[in-house]
Amino acid sequence: MKGLKKGLLLLPAAVLLFVLLGWDHDLKTAIYTVESGEIDGPVRIACLTDLHSCNYGPGQRELLEAVDAAAPDLVVLVGDIYDDVLPPDNTDTVLTHLAARYPCFYVTGNHDVFCGDTAEAHGITALNGDAFPLEVNGQHLLLCGLSDPRESPAFADNLSALNEQAQSAEAFTVLLSHRPERIGQYLPGGWDLILSGHAHGGQWRIPGLLNGLLAPGQGFFPKYAGGRYDFEGTAFIVSRGLAKESTRIPRLYNPPELVIVNIQ
Repeated sequence: MKGLKKGLLLLPAAVLLFVLLGWDHDLKTAIYTVESGEIDGPVRIACLTDLHSCNYGPGQRELLEAVDAAAPDLVVLVGDIYDDVLPPDNTDTVLTHLAARYPCFYVTGNHDVFCGDTAEAHGITALNGDAFPLEVNGQHLLLCGLSDPRESPAFADNLSALNEQAQSAEAFTVLLSHRPERIGQYLPGGWDLILSGHAHGGQWRIPGLLNGLLAPGQGFFPKYAGGRYDFEGTAFIVSRGLAKESTRIPRLYNPPELVIVNIQ
C-alpha cells in the first residue's frame, strides 16, 4: 500500500518532467541529401513551411540567420507562411529579407488563402499550377507548384498537367504542394523531389516510438507527419514546419524546423 501511494505521488512529477523535457521550441535545421543522375553538381534548397507568422525574435533573427547560414541557392515556401489570425508582420519581415537575397518561390496553404497575394507583393514568384524551368549552378531544374485545393478549384487539372510535364522533362523535377496526404496523386508524375508541409510534425512525438500524434488531413497517427519518405525514384520530404505560438495543440518533442535539401 505504501508503495502504491508513493507511486501515485511520483506520477505527477514524472508527467511534468516528461512534458518539460519535450517542451523544446528552439529552431532545428533538418538536412537531407537527394542524389540524382539528373544533377552533376550541387544545388541547395531551403524549404520553409507553416510559419503562420510566428515570432522568431527581434527581426526574425533566429530563423533568418539559420537560412543564411545554410547559404541556399534558392528558397521555397510551401504554404501557410501567413496566418489568418495572427498579424502578418513577422512573415513580412521574413519575406523581405529572403526575397532580397535568394530566388524565392511560393505556393499557398490552407491558411494563406485568406490573406491575398501578399507574398507576390514582396517579389516572390507564386506557382499556381505553373512549371518554372530554372538553371542553378549550371544545373537544370523544373520547379512546379500547386495552390492549395481550398483556393484553387483547378487543383486536380493543374496537377494532372504538371504530372505530364514532369514525366517528359529532361531536368531534375521538383513539386511544391502543401498537403502531404495527397501523395498518391503526386506520384504519377515521377517527380525527383516532392516538398510538403501542413502536418506540423504531428504535434506530439515520442522520438523512436511515435512520429506524430495528430495531423490535419490525416487524423491520428499520421503516416506522413514529417521526415523523408522514399518511393521509386521519388524523394518525398515533409517539413515539420515553423509554427509555434499559433498552434492550438502545443508541440511536444517536436521542435520547429527549417528544411535544407542538398541535391547532388
